[in-house]
Amino acid sequence: MPELAPTQIAILQRLVSQGFVPVAFPLYAQAIGIRRGSVAALLVPDETGGLKILGEPCYLIDGNLGARIRRHGRPFFVWKKKEVEATPALLAEIARFSEELVQVLSSSP
Repeated sequence: MPELAPTQIAILQRLVSQGFVPVAFPLYAQAIGIRRGSVAALLVPDETGGLKILGEPCYLIDGNLGARIRRHGRPFFVWKKKEVEATPALLAEIARFSEELVQVLSSSP
């Protein structure tokens, strides 16, 4: 995990107060994992001293970040040999997570 500035620590504290939980993803040791429920995202320091989302939030499969793919014209999240269909309800959950995460990341302390 990267060394964090006081402003970045304050952002993480705001995230925790909003129900997000910091989590480590060993494959992404240079990023900060954040999750709520079955959705997670990776955060990295940005050039303004804040934090930004790396990639896009995704569904967790067995505690791992699932990759979003399209198979037979339908979206899925996959991790190794496991897959979960990206239903409209699941995509809505990810969209809510994303919106709330962006809101906290962009708010002033």
